[in-house]
Amino acid sequence: MRELIKKDQIVTIIPHDFKDTNKGKVTDVDLQGFTMDLKYIPRGLVKQNVCDFYSMTDNGYLYFESYIKDVVGNTISIANPKKHRFLQRRKYTRIKFLENVELTHEDITHHAQTLDLSAGGMKLKTKENINLEYAYRVCIKLNDEIEVNCKYQLIRVEKNNDGNYIISGRFTNLSNVDKMSLVHFCMKKSMETANK
Repeated sequence: MRELIKKDQIVTIIPHDFKDTNKGKVTDVDLQGFTMDLKYIPRGLVKQNVCDFYSMTDNGYLYFESYIKDVVGNTISIANPKKHRFLQRRKYTRIKFLENVELTHEDITHHAQTLDLSAGGMKLKTKENINLEYAYRVCIKLNDEIEVNCKYQLIRVEKNNDGNYIISGRFTNLSNVDKMSLVHFCMKKSMETANK
């Protein structure tokens, strides 16, 4: 583990229900695992809980699953994972994602279909000509339990030969929980696709 996790490295910890997502800085690494000081009070993170872990490294986005050995105050000890993987070098995993969404700005509503999704933004397709100047509110339903509500700032609009507009944009004012939900959702979907 010492070649993967180093002292002062930032690691995100995500329980399987997403709700108590946290992150922290690694304070010690040994042969059995590592210890980190968490940024937030570790609500919902208890001994023996299995969680997902992510960290940006020189080799790409590191992902592994492991369990919590101990929690004392804001300090948490994590067991060495049995295996790990590097997901990709880009900051956020991008996945194919086909869902209908509405973009709203004041009394204006546009209907669109998502084409792909990441924690940084998404690509859409719509028949409607959308004003680039506005930041639109959008609700993205990831599954029956998790919705992400944020603003969507358009970056680029292109018109296809079929009359559809292809829009690329980025998310703004994402909460930490929503961002981690998107990161986790996209990585899980990417791994499911790779394992098919």
